[in-house]
Amino acid sequence: MNEPLHILQEALHGSKISFEELDPKTLLITVPGEKKLYTNVIFKVSEKTLSVNAFVIRKPDQNTEKVYEWLLRHNANMYLLSYATNELGDIYLVGRLPLEMVNHEEIDRILGAIHEYCDSSFNILLELGFADAIRREWAWRISRGESVANLEAFKHLQS
Repeated sequence: MNEPLHILQEALHGSKISFEELDPKTLLITVPGEKKLYTNVIFKVSEKTLSVNAFVIRKPDQNTEKVYEWLLRHNANMYLLSYATNELGDIYLVGRLPLEMVNHEEIDRILGAIHEYCDSSFNILLELGFADAIRREWAWRISRGESVANLEAFKHLQS
């Protein structure tokens, strides 16, 4: 078995984090959160590194420049991971760890960082990039008598 992947699997056993092996060098992990209910993360072992790729949000509908500015300002203070976009404009956390640094403590730090960065940025990024869509969703739900409970964090957008 691939040693870094084995270490990762051992670190995940006994935690509340579910995972599945996609292939002999890749795990899909689901990190639970509060504001962002869960974050899907791919850990992939290459010849020299363990790469991390965590989905944050899809491409913003609006204020793209403000969203990217926010991401860039926060990248400077982050541990191991950085915000990045893919070819579609979707936002991810990405990082690489040398294989010799893969151990239980480092995996715990990375998972904690993913949780913190995704959860603390989620509502901010949604508000910056999707405020109009949130307002439309709020109005639609109210018009139909639907619950707006999961939109309460954005109540201040209603004017």
